[in-house]
Amino acid sequence: MSGNRAVAYLKPGAVEVRTIDYPTLELKDGPGVHPDNVGRMCRHGVILKVLATNICGSDQHMVRGRTTAPAGLVLGHEITGEIVERGPDVEFLDVGDIVSVPFNIACGRCRNCKERKTGICLNVNPARPGAAYGYVDMGGWVGGQAEFVMVPYADFNALKFPDRDQAREKLLDLTMLSDIFPTGFHGVVSSGAGVGSTVYVAGAGPVGLAAAASAQLLGAAAVIVGDLNAERLAQARSFGCETVDVSQGSVEDQIAQILGEPEVDAAVDAVGFEARAHGKDAGEAPATVLNSLMGLTRAGGALGIPGLYVTDDPGGVDQDAQTGTLKVRLGLGWAKSHTLTTGQCPVMKYHRGLMMAILHERVHIAKAVNATVIGLEDAPAGYADFDQGASRKYVLNPHGALEGVQPV
Repeated sequence: MSGNRAVAYLKPGAVEVRTIDYPTLELKDGPGVHPDNVGRMCRHGVILKVLATNICGSDQHMVRGRTTAPAGLVLGHEITGEIVERGPDVEFLDVGDIVSVPFNIACGRCRNCKERKTGICLNVNPARPGAAYGYVDMGGWVGGQAEFVMVPYADFNALKFPDRDQAREKLLDLTMLSDIFPTGFHGVVSSGAGVGSTVYVAGAGPVGLAAAASAQLLGAAAVIVGDLNAERLAQARSFGCETVDVSQGSVEDQIAQILGEPEVDAAVDAVGFEARAHGKDAGEAPATVLNSLMGLTRAGGALGIPGLYVTDDPGGVDQDAQTGTLKVRLGLGWAKSHTLTTGQCPVMKYHRGLMMAILHERVHIAKAVNATVIGLEDAPAGYADFDQGASRKYVLNPHGALEGVQPV
């Protein structure tokens, strides 16, 4: 095959669907590819026919021009697909298998992978620990918002679904396993939440909603979601969450109205570096969420921070913010003996268990995040709509596998 339709970043505010090369088992030169990764042979890889691939808030950071992503970068790190070709070193996967692909690319051989820290693999990105598909500074692995994509180290990375027919039936839920469901779950686990906990989730975007659903799955007594987008807050309430409108004054006061006290056991930052200050018409203030969570989390509690923070932000509000240097009230967190967990979610730590929860009807994650199917060619409109605050998780449908499917 010669062509492959894919979504590429052009410049701030603009993406387009273009034809790129059909993938091979070799990482070739291209936008964002680290020079030391060019020519890397992947006999251990597979080629996937992409059945579902999602637009993520992390993609949106790049599309807004808030990173150093190069023009032409093919986007997409949330990938579910069917194997159409396997490399000669692949042992345990076959053509025809349907798999979920963690957004982290991991070799399975290095110290960090062996310690289940697959978000910071040491062997897949010459620039720094950790790699991902279609993302700035993550090694240059070609993104999966495309018709076909190559997945390296497939025996280690890919999660095979046990039944093809069941996988197709539940594809809209299962596509969330590549990133936002494990990421939200990781944020909640990192916050120490469990049975009977009170949990506050900052941010009602897809990751925040996935975190809220995860808190419920883990047995939280009360889950409160904060945002300033009324549509997204309504989506959180649709599956049983309490909500706080951060544009309407003190978060602690609003939590007190719900719980009878102004603090929670556990908190999750699902916003990241493009946070806005609390209050009506407030401007961007990137440390707002972190400082707020330290204020409203009980002494001895913990903060899970799956929200993205970057080392280079060309659009940062000041020189410090442009290098990811934020004015965080660490003294407050120290005084309250808080535990903070940051960084990429190690998807592989959670995705099999969450797959089983989906297959056995313990969670309906597509419904929680308002999964909305659109065609691959409609991706630019999906990005624009999402950027305007639409309370939807856009799922691209390159080959029609999701035709007519709705969240249940």
